Amino acid sequence: MQKVTVSLSRKVADGYVIPLGPANLVAIITDVGLVGCGAFDVAALDSFSYPAAKVRPATGPSIANTNDILTGIIKEVNRGAMGRGIRNGMTGRQALELM
Repeated sequence: MQKVTVSLSRKVADGYVIPLGPANLVAIITDVGLVGCGAFDVAALDSFSYPAAKVRPATGPSIANTNDILTGIIKEVNRGAMGRGIRNGMTGRQALELM
């Protein structure tokens, strides 16, 4: 597992990359919620009132690292994240700035 610090405009977040065979499980977590790759079940996280969104890659076939999360396009948002102003079509960085 790789942990990196991600600088946002008003805070820092923790980025995680967990290799899972041919793919990586990737997420960036703030003190409020997370933006992750397509493997995350954001609806399930909503049942815990945890704001979450997942991204699709802006380029390439999959999300491989935290930079891909930042540049990726939000494709699914739970109610907690919507309440913070996060919408489909934003970049991962834009969503994280609202968390």
